This record gives sequence, structure tokens and C-alpha cells, in this order.
Amino acid sequence: MPFIARPLAILGCLGCVLLGLSAGAVDRLPPPQAHPLPSGLAAWVDRDRQGDYFDQIPKTQAEYLIWSQFPVKVYVEPVSKSTPLVRSQAWVKAVEQAIVEWNAFLPLQVVDLPEGADIRVLRSGLPLRVVTQPNGKLSLPRLRSAETRYELYARSIPNASAILAHRCTVVVQPNQAIEYILASARHELGHALGIWGHSLLQTDALYFSQVRHPPLISARDVNTLKRVYEQPTRLGWPLGSDRSSRH
Repeated sequence: MPFIARPLAILGCLGCVLLGLSAGAVDRLPPPQAHPLPSGLAAWVDRDRQGDYFDQIPKTQAEYLIWSQFPVKVYVEPVSKSTPLVRSQAWVKAVEQAIVEWNAFLPLQVVDLPEGADIRVLRSGLPLRVVTQPNGKLSLPRLRSAETRYELYARSIPNASAILAHRCTVVVQPNQAIEYILASARHELGHALGIWGHSLLQTDALYFSQVRHPPLISARDVNTLKRVYEQPTRLGWPLGSDRSSRH
């Protein structure tokens, strides 16, 4: 298919699934509290003050989607025997490159097994979907190159109360050019790491659609991520606890 001037595909963040939380546990969600900033974000300084798009990041049931235990463990679906070897290897390398890029700001660790992973990155096609654009208008059904979902669950802690936790599943469409696989993975990892919304500028990795020349992670992307991590969250705190102190 020849390239067309308008964006080719939607990159998206989708809703939440409550997993392993009883009705009583949901009622006992911990009060929002702030966690210390991860070292990479704490050290980040945007000397040019390029701004952010934090106002485009909605709260979820857990408030902001913040990781508090590091490194965040990321599973990447391995080379597939059912896919041509070169294409499959290229997909894996593109996803791993996106992980390297975000690792500069949050500590990430690639793991070999999906069990226990915080983020799973899978290779799959996606059906067409009508989406709501940032201006509130519905678009015609469009190709999706990737999407991210998250789910909340109660994580058991040895000799302590269970904490409210989350995990993400990222799906990246393999049947696209390598530069767009990398752009999709970069974008979706931004969602999975906490930017649960979209930028309105094409120069940001979290712009809502694919563009001709995909941008790298911008200062505005990092500024937004840092602001997210400065916010209170219910994640990482004991379920049913009335604890009010920060750690």
C-alpha cells in the first residue's frame, strides 16, 4: 500500500480489567499517596522548559498508573516459528530498542517468561476500531498498529498485606515497516510506563497517530512522565490499609 499523507494508524490506550480483586477488596482500595521519584526521572531536567501535556492524562480507578517497584519487568514475545525468521527477528529487535530508549528514564529489565512480568509485549494483528480523537470526534474505522491494556490485581507480599498492583499487555502489529514497529513499541511502552493519554503534537512519541517520520522520545514526553510520577496513586500501597505516611 503506498504511503499517504494523513496518519496511517491509531496507537491506543484501552481500558482496565479488574483481576483478582473481590468486591470487598475493591472497596478497600488504598488512599492515593505519592511514591519517591525513580532516580532517572529525579535527575531529569528540561533546561529548555519545553512543557508537557499532563493535562491530557486522565486518572484511572487507581489514580495514575505509576510503577513503584523497580526494575519494571518486561517480557517480549520471542522469535516465532510461524513467522518468517528475518521479519520476526526484526520485530523483536525493534521492541527491544524501544525498551532501551525508555530505560534511560525508568529502570526496565527484559525477562524470559511472561509469568511474573509487569509488561508483556506481544506480536499480533489488531481489528479495525472506531476511536475517539482528542477533539472528541469519532473517526471512521481505522487500522490500529498497536494497543495497550492494563489490569489491576492484588499482589501478595510475604509477611505483609497485599498491595494494589497492575500489569500491562502491549500488542504491536508485526505487519508494518520496521521504523513503524519501533515507533509503535516506543509509543505503547510510554502508555505502559504511566503516560495513559496522548499528546496533541506530532513531535512527541505519544502523539495519538502514526506519522510519516516517527519522533524519538521528546523532552515533553519525559516532562509528562515525570509529572505523572509526582502524583499520588493507589498503586503500590497495601489494600485495606489506613496508612497515611509516605516512604
